[in-house]
Amino acid sequence: MSKFNSTATQSANTAVGPIKTKAGKKPITTHEGGDGARRDSRSELFLLAVSNMVGEATAYEDALTRDDRYRSLIRKMAVKDGEWTRGLLWWLRGPEANLRSASLVGAAEYVKARLDAGIDGGNREVIRSVLQRADEPGEMLAYWTSNYGRRLPKPVIRGVADAVQRLYTEYSMLKYDTSSHGWRFADVIDLVHPFSNDKQQGDLYEHALDRRHNRDKEIPASLLMVRDNAALRAMGQKRAEEFLFGAHDLHGSAADALAAAGMTWEAVPSLLGGAWTAKRWEAIIPSMGYMALLRNLRNFDQAGVSNDVATKVAARLADPEEVARSRQLPMRFLSAYNAAPSLRWAWALEQALDASLSNIPALHGRTLILTDTSSSMDDPFSKDGTLHRWDAATVFGLAIARRAANADVVSYSAEFHGYARGPRGLGHYDIPLSKTFPTKDGESLLKAVERWKAGGYFLGGGTDTAGALRAHFNGHDRVIILTDEQAHATGNVGRALPEKTPLYTWNLAGYKAGHAASGPYRHTIGGLSDASFKLISLLEAGRDGTWPWLMASEVAA
Repeated sequence: MSKFNSTATQSANTAVGPIKTKAGKKPITTHEGGDGARRDSRSELFLLAVSNMVGEATAYEDALTRDDRYRSLIRKMAVKDGEWTRGLLWWLRGPEANLRSASLVGAAEYVKARLDAGIDGGNREVIRSVLQRADEPGEMLAYWTSNYGRRLPKPVIRGVADAVQRLYTEYSMLKYDTSSHGWRFADVIDLVHPFSNDKQQGDLYEHALDRRHNRDKEIPASLLMVRDNAALRAMGQKRAEEFLFGAHDLHGSAADALAAAGMTWEAVPSLLGGAWTAKRWEAIIPSMGYMALLRNLRNFDQAGVSNDVATKVAARLADPEEVARSRQLPMRFLSAYNAAPSLRWAWALEQALDASLSNIPALHGRTLILTDTSSSMDDPFSKDGTLHRWDAATVFGLAIARRAANADVVSYSAEFHGYARGPRGLGHYDIPLSKTFPTKDGESLLKAVERWKAGGYFLGGGTDTAGALRAHFNGHDRVIILTDEQAHATGNVGRALPEKTPLYTWNLAGYKAGHAASGPYRHTIGGLSDASFKLISLLEAGRDGTWPWLMASEVAA
């Protein structure tokens, strides 16, 4: 039996993460008045970038204040630390973070700040790197001209032109060049004059200009997809229905016919009229992408899609390779589970959720997991408002618990006294400081989340993080807190634990002040991606953590 080398007597681990705090001339507090920790500029910008839905307010910051803080940090770091900021913007738009608005706004502000400071080099490349979808050149120009006027600097013109040459195709024009966009493909082409890859792309540019300016010209012969699209739309609803879904099937499957015309399943209602039917869905489902399947489970049920087809859909949803390629955040599977009226998707969604969380590290010893469910964590986490920050905290907290050898899971807020109208009228009530959530061996993660909600573990109220630590810490080997860090003034969070007990703060909001100083044994993690889990693994192994875009080389070293 080991007497000294047990999980409770870990060797000293002085590893530090990339998110750091610094001493300031003046004390800083959280929005709730607790002792705050001032982050360095890199750390503040990173945490804000990975949690900021541009144009959206949070509990403590209105949208304008939050966006201004983001733009100010980008502009400061573009001049002070250009190479690091380029890496951040590249990663934000990449497949791991996939944050379109934050990366696009960041790139524009990066270039503007550097040009204002007289710094050349790399600006064109930054613009080009964040434009990864064919509607984004127009988005970039819309943002730039609305903020800085129509006189475009050369790096913006050339970066956008590079993206146009790479992204403008027949399919992308049919999908994104619509009247709902203020900046059409032709407007972008007129302004940046992109090179074309070949004659067909040149014809595409010319056709985009013709249709934008209502020139009655024949579609060029080289644009076969555009011509097929026009022919299908000219058929009228009855003939198009027969062409796509007729029993004779002379032209191949409906999906093939739509693909040849540059259309997806989304075009069917406007093309044919009427509601989705089981017949239409069953013809289209084989061609649908993973995200589209995930978001339409309710519609499949309402249309009465057969169990045979549903079984094939479920198999795709549960396939670990499909999950990995889809890059869906774990919370998306929770959202789909909540939206689907039938249970025939439940097991597939559970498997998909598990696959999306496969990189959570195994944690030895005893782990205390504190999930902040105070009122500020009730902020929307997704643009459609179906998920909230505390949903994300709960999913990740429970998922980490499943990978831990021994975990105690606690929902916490702060005691709150007030009045509420109940069955017997207006009465006094107390919100508890915290509630321990009993985990069950073998329980599915989706069921655990369901039980959390039904059991009243979303508490509301204030945020007594130090009090929750004092109440629930009992010699654990590590503590993980999922929170927005806006703690009340009830004690210093960093000092509420023994100095050498590792504290991992998983930040879900990106506010200016943190709740604990950084250093050995005190780590902050931002973002809900594989990089976050890899950082825990590095720190647990006693290695300093680094930024996500540098992580791959660090892990391989």
